[in-house]
Amino acid sequence: MNVLVTGHLGYIGCVLTQLLIEHGHDVHGLDSDIYRNCTFVDCVPQVPYLNKDVRDITLDDVTGYDAIIHLAGLSNDPLGDYKPSLTDSINRKGSIRLAELAKAAGVPRFIFASSCSNYGAAGETFLDESAAFNPVTPYGESKVAVEKALLPLADDEFSPTFLRASTAYGVSPRLRFDLVVNNLTAWAFTTGRVYLKSDGTPWRPLVHVEDIARAYVATLEAPLEMVHARAFNVGQTSENYRISDIAEMVEDCVPNSKVEFSVDGGPDKRCYRVDCNLLSRTLHGFKPQWTVERGIRQLYEKYVEVGLKMEDFEGARFQRIAHVKHLISSNILNEEMRWIA
Repeated sequence: MNVLVTGHLGYIGCVLTQLLIEHGHDVHGLDSDIYRNCTFVDCVPQVPYLNKDVRDITLDDVTGYDAIIHLAGLSNDPLGDYKPSLTDSINRKGSIRLAELAKAAGVPRFIFASSCSNYGAAGETFLDESAAFNPVTPYGESKVAVEKALLPLADDEFSPTFLRASTAYGVSPRLRFDLVVNNLTAWAFTTGRVYLKSDGTPWRPLVHVEDIARAYVATLEAPLEMVHARAFNVGQTSENYRISDIAEMVEDCVPNSKVEFSVDGGPDKRCYRVDCNLLSRTLHGFKPQWTVERGIRQLYEKYVEVGLKMEDFEGARFQRIAHVKHLISSNILNEEMRWIA
């Protein structure tokens, strides 16, 4: 298929783009490339792409594709909280407009990067795709709003699918350190402390970035009637853990490390456990390959290989919010997160 991937230079996008190429798809990208200086390992896939903000997409930009996989947006809660109006402009308005343009251009498939953050504060009950939304951050609210806006667009000519990813982890060319497994493993490797900034009690579903990419490819290649206007949780039901459980696994995997709680670490209201069986039942060729424990070992080995230092993952190079603030204070980005030069 001729596929447009928005956000193809991001944490998930780099891994997904490479996998789409390996599956024989003709891949084009669209990305403003804000994180061009955040490359962790130098294997960012090279495909034709538009260097463009998702807010500025035109009809011509999306014409001629068999499918659009829409990843682009502000990717986490700290960025969403930084300036909620930006999250609304980029994640909600930008995504809805992109979908409307795709429909107008005759693009039959539109796969949206939604999130299990939609469930928000949900307690300990396992949630399937029919569970009520209860987002507690601007990021989660934006994902819910897009799903609700896109569903009425579905018809015989336009087929949206919503992939609600669990919390991601694992090595990518554009690695993120604001993700719990990546972050705790980095703390353990660089300081010997598996440093928890909360009380460790909340539940999270976890999924490796490569398994997220596999879910997109499986959805793209599935018969349209199987995924039309449907939402799927992405991950494995067995891979739901308390944050404290993750910390203990890191302690076990990283030599000479020990769990440590921040003195002012309080509870995190984001707490949810997710049933991820529907996607595997629907798409029989899709099966996640990774476990959190194996992912921690992969991260640790990569940190050893590159000689990761604390100032890398806690500073402006790899932390998304710190990097954006640095670009703004340096007059490289303006307050609306657009390039000045």
